[in-house]
Amino acid sequence: MAEAVGVSHAAVSYAYNRPDKLSQQQRSRILAVAAELGYPGPNPTGRSLRTGKVGALGLILTDSLPYAFEDPGVALLMRGIAEVGELAQVALTLLPAPLEAVPAAASLDALLRGVVDGFMVYAMPDRHPVLDSVLRRRLPVVTIDGPALEGHSRVGIDDRGAAREAARHLLALGHRDVAVLVSRLSPDGRSGPASHSRIAHARDRVMKARVKGYRDAFAEAGVGVLPVVEAGGFSAAQSRAGAEMLLDTRSVTAVLAATDVLALALLDAAAGRGLRVPEDLAVIGFDDLPAAAVAGLTTVRQPMTQKGQEAARLLLNTINGTPGTHLVTLPTELVVRGSTGEPTTGSTASPH
Repeated sequence: MAEAVGVSHAAVSYAYNRPDKLSQQQRSRILAVAAELGYPGPNPTGRSLRTGKVGALGLILTDSLPYAFEDPGVALLMRGIAEVGELAQVALTLLPAPLEAVPAAASLDALLRGVVDGFMVYAMPDRHPVLDSVLRRRLPVVTIDGPALEGHSRVGIDDRGAAREAARHLLALGHRDVAVLVSRLSPDGRSGPASHSRIAHARDRVMKARVKGYRDAFAEAGVGVLPVVEAGGFSAAQSRAGAEMLLDTRSVTAVLAATDVLALALLDAAAGRGLRVPEDLAVIGFDDLPAAAVAGLTTVRQPMTQKGQEAARLLLNTINGTPGTHLVTLPTELVVRGSTGEPTTGSTASPH
C-alpha cells in the first residue's frame, strides 16, 4: 500500500489513526488510493502487537446485558462513553457481572478474561467478588457510582446531599407521612420493607447514600424515621411491583423514589388506583431521565452522559500513561415539576 502511494508505512498508519500528523491533501491521496486498491486500513492485530493495546474499553454492569439496553440511565451513560470512545477510536465491550444470588457468580474470572485495555465498573456494590477479579487483571480501572478503589479514579455525584435536598423540598411543602422506595440495598434479590439492620448493612452505595440523605433531612426537621421499601432490582417489572407493594402497605402523602424508573412506576400505579398526583400522592424521583419531563416529574437531575464521558476520558488517560488518581464529583440540581405539591388529604394507601 505504502509503495503504491509513494509514502512511508508510517504515513499510511497516520492517515487512519493520526490524521493530525498529515496535511489534508496527503491524507486524501492516501485514502483515495486505498479505496481503489480495496485496502481496509492497518491490521488491528499488528497494531496491538506494536502498541501493547487492543483498542477496547470494558464496561462492567451488575446485571444482565438486556438491562444495559432497557435502563434509560445506563443508556445515557453508555452514550457518553461512546462519544469519547469514537474520538479515541476505541471500542466498548459490555461485561455483565451476575448478582451474587445467581450461581453464575463462580464464573466471574472467566467473564473478565475479555480482551480490553481497562475497565469502567458501574454501580458495583461494596465487596462484590467481581472487584477482586478486576483488580487481579492489573489493568487501569475507573469506578462509576461505586466504591473508590485505592489507586484508581472514580466518577460520581454527591448522592447523599442531592437526596437531602429532595427530602427538604417535600418537608417545605408540609409532608410528614412519607416513605422511601429504593431499587435494592444489596445484590441478593430481596424485596419488601427494609429493616434498620438491612439499611445499615446495605452494600449498594448509591441507594444507601440516598436513603441516608432522605433521613438526614427528616432528622433535621425532627420528623420520625422514614420507612423504606425495596423493589428487589432495577427492572421495570420490579419497579412496578415495588410501587404497588409500597402503596399496599404504607399510608403516606408522598414518596421519595430513589430513581426515576421507580418514580414513573409509582405514577402509573397511583393512576391505576385513581389517586391524584400531587393532591393525593406527591412523588419525587432521581436522575431526570427524558421521560421525567414528559411525565411532569419532580426529580434530581444528574449528568449521566457526562459521567460516561468523564469516566472514559480518565480511563483512556490512564491507559495512555497519564499518571494520577482523580475523584470526580459532578453537580446535581433539583428540578421541580408538577408531581409535588402541598398535601391535601390524609393518606393514599388502602392496606390489604
